[in-house]
Amino acid sequence: MTREDAEEVLQKAGKAGDDAFPLFEAALACAIHDDDSRDAQSARHLAEEGVRHLRERLTIESPEEALAEAMSGDLGLSGDLMTQNHPENADVLGVCARRKGLPAALGIYYLHAARLCGLQVNGVDFPGHFLLRIETEEGPLALDPFSEGRVVLPSELSRRALRTGLTPDVASRLDRLMAPASDRAVLIRLQNIIFARAHAAKDYARAERSALRRALLDPTDHRPWLDVAAAREGQGALAGALQALAQAQLLDGGAAIAARAARERVRMQLN
Repeated sequence: MTREDAEEVLQKAGKAGDDAFPLFEAALACAIHDDDSRDAQSARHLAEEGVRHLRERLTIESPEEALAEAMSGDLGLSGDLMTQNHPENADVLGVCARRKGLPAALGIYYLHAARLCGLQVNGVDFPGHFLLRIETEEGPLALDPFSEGRVVLPSELSRRALRTGLTPDVASRLDRLMAPASDRAVLIRLQNIIFARAHAAKDYARAERSALRRALLDPTDHRPWLDVAAAREGQGALAGALQALAQAQLLDGGAAIAARAARERVRMQLN
């Protein structure tokens, strides 16, 4: 898969409805778009192994135990505790190569295997830490892919929420804390992380690629184009920055004032 092929996959994913969003293939495309020197076949093979192990374990274990053991025990996936800012922690190819990464990147393997095995599992856009929600006969449970898929108790969810600054009345609402996130939102969350880290490191080319992926994954959102503009400005590509700002204005009139101010600032540099 080339970078151009990856963009085509992401464009199609962006047009798909949430119910038909191709999470794993779109995640592969994001990884190749970030670095097209890599081969996606290894990640596909790892995903297939995850499905096989999970099917076997579901015959003798509960859904939450089988999913955790298949992903963490059989595949060896776990959170990267020592080098959380490693650039390969945020995509499925990096996770495949290192068998560790960020919660959302790990969670994509969990979600892929779970659904192919008939389990109802969704991502949870928990504040500060991505989690998974699995439906069981006893009700929904929260799983932490960063901690080898272990169950997170309701009391711990509330404590974590309070530590992020949520008010006690919100932190006690498990229905809100465990609200399912769309697969699109899971993948966009990873691109946001990549953008923030790349921009902070002044790796503006990588920041631009991650923002472009967000724009392709959600073509109705103007905000990725503001980030594309900022990344292009960081590279000195001022004409390209202006094009991105114009696209932001086109998509959302509410962005018009901010985008117009940014455009004028960039124009002044062109004169």
